Amino acid sequence: MKKSVVIAALITTLFAPSIVFSAETMPNREIVERLIKLEEGQKAILRELDKRFEAVDKRFEAIDKRLDQMVNIFIAIVAAFSAIVATTISFAIWDRRTMIRPFETKVKKIEDEITENRTKLNDLLNAFKALGKTDKKVAGILKRFNLL
Repeated sequence: MKKSVVIAALITTLFAPSIVFSAETMPNREIVERLIKLEEGQKAILRELDKRFEAVDKRFEAIDKRLDQMVNIFIAIVAAFSAIVATTISFAIWDRRTMIRPFETKVKKIEDEITENRTKLNDLLNAFKALGKTDKKVAGILKRFNLL
């Protein structure tokens, strides 16, 4: 029995490396095949991602164009509003000036009349002062109103 165990042990030691080697080579092949499949899968995923990124880029280009259009419309609206405001302010200023001109002419006439009346009033006061020098009643009245 010892002989058969020794023979079995000897046969096992002789064939064990070849069994181990064959066991190792099979999984290595499978690993390599799986790695190749993984690389192909990754390449397919990358191609799909590239397609999606291109689609997203096209969408962004469309969005950029639309945004540019909206900005141009906004600028046009602001320009139109500014023009309307400037026109309204200009009209208001013009209207006020044309409305005030008749009053300015009337005020100028009144000022001229006041200036003319002032000179007449001064002449009248001087006449009363001269009369007050000869007439005591007129002098008393002028003193009472602090005109002499």
